[in-house]
Amino acid sequence: MKKPTRRQIILIVIGLLIVVAIVYSFLPKAMSVQTATVTVDSLQVTIEEEGKTHVKDLYTISAPVAATVRRTDLEEGDSVAAGETLVQLEPPRSTILDPRSWAEAQARVEASEASLKEAEVRAEQAQKQRKRVERLAEEGSATERQLEQVRTEARRAIAALNAARAELAAARAALNLGVGESGSSQSAGYELQAPVSGRVLTIHHKSAGYVNAGKPLLSIGNTDSLEIRVEVLSEDAVRIASGMRVVLEQWGGEGPLEASVIRVERQGKEEVSALGVEEQRVQVIAELKSPLQKWNQLGTGYRVLAKFIIWQKDDVLQVPTSALFRIDQNWAVFIVKDGEAHRQRVKIGRQTGLSAQVLKGLSEGDEVIVHPGSDIEEGVEVEAQ
Repeated sequence: MKKPTRRQIILIVIGLLIVVAIVYSFLPKAMSVQTATVTVDSLQVTIEEEGKTHVKDLYTISAPVAATVRRTDLEEGDSVAAGETLVQLEPPRSTILDPRSWAEAQARVEASEASLKEAEVRAEQAQKQRKRVERLAEEGSATERQLEQVRTEARRAIAALNAARAELAAARAALNLGVGESGSSQSAGYELQAPVSGRVLTIHHKSAGYVNAGKPLLSIGNTDSLEIRVEVLSEDAVRIASGMRVVLEQWGGEGPLEASVIRVERQGKEEVSALGVEEQRVQVIAELKSPLQKWNQLGTGYRVLAKFIIWQKDDVLQVPTSALFRIDQNWAVFIVKDGEAHRQRVKIGRQTGLSAQVLKGLSEGDEVIVHPGSDIEEGVEVEAQ
């Protein structure tokens, strides 16, 4: 048999290489995928919504009767003390009160004085009850809920007392501004005073001029006593309870602020979102718990991002939610083992936007495929990026 020539050997080798290249091109290649590692870390389930700061007790000073108001020198943001003169009223050119109105004003003063006495008694009783429960709490005989309840009642009683004082001041102003038809005159003017110490928040009427009874003149409040009001979806509101921890972020200062839910309102309202979707919203009120020195630059009407901590736990086995997909109403992931993708059913607990608690099916350190496409199947070769 004639031996092949060198040229023939080279051609045969080239032909074999071509065949090998063709066969290799048809072999399945490892798919490039993104992976993540199953870890153990702390996990929080939160509800996030934007909220605004509000003073706890807002007082609007209004004209008790139709009168002429003098121009005020106060500016928004000015500090005022309880009893300080806010607005000066003068009688209009005509008689303010006729005899019948004078009698009604006198009766209003007497009723306001009685209401004030009742409010003083209730405030005193509420303060005594608060101090008693605080002592019991220190001894371990009262719960935090009872302590928070009596403190809330004490704040309400003080607010009612301040409101009664403001009402009495308004009633006396109405009486003092009156001039009877018989010619008997009372004070030629009257000063509306601040019922509490705080800051001027809004000036509704700054210039001198005639105002009708009930016309708002200015609003004051204590900006060192703020609360947070957040409107959440009604399906989220049912998961929020009094006393729940709230973390306030994006408020403009350094670090988050701590707050606590004090009330979830029971009346929802319908609103239309920016996308034109009708939503049922419920207002949640939270109280700041961080020290005043940390947030003393906050005022009323400031924006914050409120995170309600629905659930929190340390040392939680978790997997990225982007790795999860459904199989027959059950959750599953693709685990990477020895360069191959293997489908694994898992049992999921709590979920957040990025992570999910793993109750069964995975172990710490497992490598899973995130965002698995429809071309990922059982046993396919994969290569992690």
